[in-house]
Amino acid sequence: MRVVGVTTGMRAVVKAALGYREIRVRDKPEGKVRVRHQEAGTIRLLKYQDNHKSDYDNKDGTGASQFRSSKKQGQFLSNIPFSIPKPLTVSSNLGGLPISLEMAMGLRKMLFGNTFHVFSYEWKKSCFKFHAPYSDLSYALEAEKGGARAILMAVQVYIIKYCLFVRNREEKIPLQGLCEISQTEQENTLAESLGDILWTAGEGRKATVCLVTTDTYFTPNIDYKVDNLTERLQLFEFFGKEAAQKFICDHIQCFIGEGSHGVILFLYSLLFSRTLERLQKDLDFTTSHLLQFSLGNFICRQAILNVILTGRASPHVFNGFQKFDSEGGVQELLHGVLARSDVGYLHWNKDEVEHYRPLQVGSMLKTPKLPIWLCNINGTYSVLFSTNRLLLSDWKMEHIFDLYLYNGQPSQKKTVHLTVDTHSHHWEKNHCEKSDPEKRFPSVEMAIKTKWEGAAINWNGAVPFL
Repeated sequence: MRVVGVTTGMRAVVKAALGYREIRVRDKPEGKVRVRHQEAGTIRLLKYQDNHKSDYDNKDGTGASQFRSSKKQGQFLSNIPFSIPKPLTVSSNLGGLPISLEMAMGLRKMLFGNTFHVFSYEWKKSCFKFHAPYSDLSYALEAEKGGARAILMAVQVYIIKYCLFVRNREEKIPLQGLCEISQTEQENTLAESLGDILWTAGEGRKATVCLVTTDTYFTPNIDYKVDNLTERLQLFEFFGKEAAQKFICDHIQCFIGEGSHGVILFLYSLLFSRTLERLQKDLDFTTSHLLQFSLGNFICRQAILNVILTGRASPHVFNGFQKFDSEGGVQELLHGVLARSDVGYLHWNKDEVEHYRPLQVGSMLKTPKLPIWLCNINGTYSVLFSTNRLLLSDWKMEHIFDLYLYNGQPSQKKTVHLTVDTHSHHWEKNHCEKSDPEKRFPSVEMAIKTKWEGAAINWNGAVPFL
């Protein structure tokens, strides 16, 4: 619903038109559903401008501006359109652990490095939204531009894992199986994927799920900036993966609904599942916090991606630990990836190569247990995968094989099919040495070649991109 030109008189009309909204929430662990009613006047109105900034967004992009009261959010200019997001709260009687000021400040410091920065509107509006059911991309999340995109694409890796290799035991699954997913299957797969990630981050012992409730649980001090979200968190702890997955499934609208702040809730859940203490040990001197301010927005550092992919927030992608000689002759340890995980990671950046600083991804991430990779290609995230479970466990499968690519761009309407040939091509190699490889091969191919050096890639009629 869109409300244009909201004046004092029109607010009464809007409230009368909306009346009372009926909201179903689960009450207590026994899972009974009760119905409560929320007055339309309490539904927050968010300003929607050309630059996608809300009324309480940062003027300088750093989160330093003062949060405006909900009363001011209702005072609109007559020529600006507004949207009313769906309610994003659950009952405060659900039985979770209310967040404390100390916990909230620790969360902020781990994310931003201080307690004054808050998430921008781009982050707040990000949730886990699938393409249409039963479409060519029914398995795929929509991923808009912005800092949250990296998290969406990292979760996409797990969704593909569940669709292809957890729910199916065949060695090779037709791609068509990914295109026949209903809305219910989408929601169930997302819940299973999120629960799996949180359980792995909790080292197979505990998963924590954060939801936003109707109550505020602490009074902030002058050292903490209110965001009207973190202060209303309840934490739900689970000591079994299936229990966490079921809870997420029961409350899936808290992650996929409009106005749900679903990506932020997942990120909070991820950090509390890992625990702030473990995160501090995972990091090294190169990374003190998990989000980096760049080009007017906060983007994910490698440590966030690694904790999603591997369960551990290592700041680097090489294998194991590396020694670094800092100034003054002091040796520091750099923390890399310690073990193979189910899913992997590939990286290619043209600028890094041109400046002789290419990032070297270790074999732990290049060769995961399952043939699915999150790819960072020139700073843009995509997913590369095979439907052949044995691709990475049988060397004979790696002669000629198929890969599939989803890049999350709105322009992509179907999964891209690539055929990779790793047989040697001497004429290709000699010709390539005479020119810049980047001018001859798309960056997607260069990323694939970091895993299969010298491979020839056929796009099967698709127009090469990236």
